[in-house]
Amino acid sequence: MDRHMTTASRIREGYNGSQERIVLYLRTALRKGKFYFKSKYIARDLGLSSKEVGTNMAILAEICEDLEIIRWSYSNSTTWMVTPRGA
Repeated sequence: MDRHMTTASRIREGYNGSQERIVLYLRTALRKGKFYFKSKYIARDLGLSSKEVGTNMAILAEICEDLEIIRWSYSNSTTWMVTPRGA
C-alpha cells in the first residue's frame, strides 16, 4: 500500500493531467496482459484527441521511469509497445 501511495504521488508531481491519465490507463492494461496500444483507441477510451495522446506518449517515452514506451508502427494510427521497465 505504501509503495502505491508513493507511485501515485510521483505521478501527480511529474506529469500533466493527460499524461497522468495515460500512464494509469497503460498500467491498468499491462496488468491485464496488453502490451500494444494504438493512439486512437487510447484517445477514444480517455476522451482525448489522437494528437494529444501521440504528443504525450512521445513525452512519456522520454520521462516515464517505470514504463518502457516505444513507437512501434504506424498503420491508421500510431501503435506503441509498452512494457514495465526491467521486464
